[in-house]
Amino acid sequence: MKIILTHEVSGLGAAGDVVDVKDGYARNYLVPRGFAIRWTKGGEKDVAQIRRARKIHEIATIEQANEVKAKLEGVKVRLATRAGDAGRLFGSVTPADIATAIESSGGPKVDKRRVELGSPIKTLGSYQVSVRLHADVAANVGIEVVAAARLTSRDIGARRSL
Repeated sequence: MKIILTHEVSGLGAAGDVVDVKDGYARNYLVPRGFAIRWTKGGEKDVAQIRRARKIHEIATIEQANEVKAKLEGVKVRLATRAGDAGRLFGSVTPADIATAIESSGGPKVDKRRVELGSPIKTLGSYQVSVRLHADVAANVGIEVVAAARLTSRDIGARRSL
């Protein structure tokens, strides 16, 4: 089946690319999740628009990517999240959480789709996360996941009295 990618899909292509994939992969995964649309003759107009939008948001040169990489690797990122007593998180840390934490730590704005997690982050600790900035450049960012301050019943009672 011939499809037009609307988002970057690792191992397949970037937004605006026209690719051939197996029917089931397109029907059951790419199209329902919004990563692709079916190719039509009228869809060729959409390809040009998708490519223009991609150029605006994309880092154009390797030099720019290396500058952003230097900024990212110089940022210390702490992500406070809810956790239990044993250090296990309630849920997991998502790429969107990481992108927001990088920006709030003084780093450059990062698209959540560029953040690559090797495995889900479900416990407190330090992790290395890869951020794909360009086809040839990736930055490794150190993330420290810490427990958020928990409210005790005494704190809740004090808030109610205010």
